Order: sequence, then C-alpha cells, then structure tokens
Amino acid sequence: MGTLTTVAQLMDLAARTAPKARGLDFVVTGIIEGEVLKTLADKMAEIGERTQRPFLVRDSNNVAASEVVLLIGLKDAERATLNCSACGVASCNDLNVNSHSGEFSGPQCAFRVMDLGIAIGSAAKTASLFNADNRVMYTIGVAVRELGWIDADLVVGIPLSATGKSIYFDRPAVT
Repeated sequence: MGTLTTVAQLMDLAARTAPKARGLDFVVTGIIEGEVLKTLADKMAEIGERTQRPFLVRDSNNVAASEVVLLIGLKDAERATLNCSACGVASCNDLNVNSHSGEFSGPQCAFRVMDLGIAIGSAAKTASLFNADNRVMYTIGVAVRELGWIDADLVVGIPLSATGKSIYFDRPAVT
C-alpha cells in the first residue's frame, strides 16, 4: 500500500465522519487504485468523445496519471423534510427524489447535496493536510456510474498525485 492510498483512506474517513443534515447519512464512498485507473481513464475519454465534451478527455489524462481516486457520492438520499424550497418545490412532499436519471439521478434534496459538498470538502482538506495534489472531478462520477463501479445517485471523484508540480492545475483550459 502506497502513501497516497493511505491518504485516500484518511480522506475517506473525513468524508464518512463529516456532519450531515439532521444526523442522517446517505454518503457512500469508494477507493479505486492500480491498473483499473486505466479502465476509468479510458471510459472517461470514450464518454468525452461520444458526447463531444473535450473536458472529459482532458480529465481522463489526469486520472491516467494518478495513483488513486476517492469516490464520494449520495445513495437513496431522503428528503430532509424542512420544507425550505431550496430544491425548487414548495414542500418536501412535492420533491420526487430520483424520479429521473441521466449522468446522475435526481432531483436531490438541497440539504443532502450540501451534505455531499461538506463530505467532499472534508476529504479535500485532508488531502491538503498531507500535501497530496488533488482535484474534485464531476467527470469521474459520470464514468464510474456508467461503469457500474459505485451504487450512487450522484458521485464525484478526487484523484491523487504526488509529483513536483500538480498535474491537476497546470493543464489546458477546455471550453
């Protein structure tokens, strides 16, 4: 087990223990490493070419150059029953969670998406504490859902690298 795998495990811990609205936990996680990262990178590139979205191809190159990827997602997230209307409907009873699916399943309760964001932030902070280069990528989530590698309705990936210069930020912009 390499150092970045240990960092990913600590990031996983940070995501798992991050605070959740009303104390209910719908966050799921997973770690991908080794040779299967090439399969993930290839799938991301294939989706990018198929959908004509070059940022997926760009991100696939980052994944191919990474040592490990942490996945963080939401699964079967129940409504927070706060009737806040942040999701776009007047009452939580009107929110038909996961009524349609595309790259991700939705709609999602805004508080559950905030839970996901807090878990992601906690994981990225942990990577930072260990000086591990990382970047939150929605594009990884698209590919892992298509590959069936995580049972999540909404998911992102955080790849990790440790080189002399961050591979995640010195890269071409894609429109």
